[in-house]
Formats: sequence, structure tokens, C-alpha cells
Amino acid sequence: MVGVNEKTATRTRVADAVYERLREMIFTGELAPGARLSVPALAESLEVSRSPVRDAVLRLVQERLAREEPRRGAVVARVGTAELASIYEIREVLEGLAARLAVENAGRKLVRALKEALDEHEAAMRTADLAASTEADLRFHRLIREAAANPELVRLLDDVQTQVRLAMRTTTVTAGPRQAIDDHRAILTAIESGDATAAEQAARAHIFRLRTVLLQQTETAE
Repeated sequence: MVGVNEKTATRTRVADAVYERLREMIFTGELAPGARLSVPALAESLEVSRSPVRDAVLRLVQERLAREEPRRGAVVARVGTAELASIYEIREVLEGLAARLAVENAGRKLVRALKEALDEHEAAMRTADLAASTEADLRFHRLIREAAANPELVRLLDDVQTQVRLAMRTTTVTAGPRQAIDDHRAILTAIESGDATAAEQAARAHIFRLRTVLLQQTETAE
């Protein structure tokens, strides 16, 4: 006979799997901005019961990947350019702090990992592999924030990064992938030299440039 705890654990595992699947569908564009997250429809398409889907959708709303709308229920969220610019203002400060702390707390292992991520980014650029390029870009920043060894900072930047990834599906602006690699190289050079101040400045300059390009492209589009 299956115990209560085992049933709960099974439901949790299923809900986690459904959540990860829906999250992936949002980031790949399979679930477009504004798409309804109908619990019955999703449960049928994913071949699971409604309860784990309901739990997963609630997590997406809490993570701001989805939002509740009157008479429609939960839908995939949108991030407008004005909102994204505000997010980048915050991100500039947080990424700078993460780079500074990474220098103070991490060693050669971080430098090796960052070089690998940068090499992967450049290889993806040469083959025009957008998915691999995006993943390498995300990995570079993720390595730095994890090396900062500040759980609260990691949580804040994870939330920011989630909104940025969502924005990539809801806005057409771009910020120059080739320049991003050059920016990352400047950050890496500062970290490798052990200069916490230079690392913070390089990280902030990178995000400031992205925000500037975003605003310029938005003004042009208008």
C-alpha cells in the first residue's frame, strides 16, 4: 500500500517535471506571450492529472513568467521594453557587485570556467547557433553570480535573469552578440587579474551598454 508521504513525494516530482516543461516551453516560444495556461488543456497535452499542472502554473505566476487575467486565468507574461530598461538599471548594480565578490571569493577554477563559457560563446557565434550562443552567455553570468557566494544576490540575479530571458521572447530589440563577447572578455580579464574594482566596472559597463542599446532601439522603433 502506498503511504501518504510517498504519494506526496510522487505528486511533487510530477509537479516539478511539469513546471520545468512549461518553463522550457515559454523560453523556447512554444508557449507564446499571452497564451492561456489552461490547466485542463495542459494536463491533457502533457498526459498528467490536473493537480500537478495547477501547482506548476501557480509557480510560474509566482516567478512572474505568467500572470492572472480576469476571465482568462493564467497567461504567459510579457515584458515590455520600458519594463526591461528598468530591470537593466537594477541588473547593472547587481552584476557589478557579483563580479566584485567573485574576485574576492573565487580562484583559478572560476577563470577556467569563464574561459570555457567564452570559448563556447565564440564557437556558437561562428556557426550562427543562436541557442548555444544564448546558453553560453547565460552560463558566463551564472558562473560569476554563483562565485559571488552570496545566496541573496544569487536569488535576486536569478529573478532578473528570468525576466531577461522572458523579454527575449517578447521584444525584438537586440544588443549586439559580438560586442557582448568583447564585454565578457573585459570582465574575464579583470577577474583573472584579481582586480575587484575593475571587474565591477567592466560588469556594470556591459549591462549599461545593453540598456543604452535597448533604449536607442526602442526610440527608433517608436
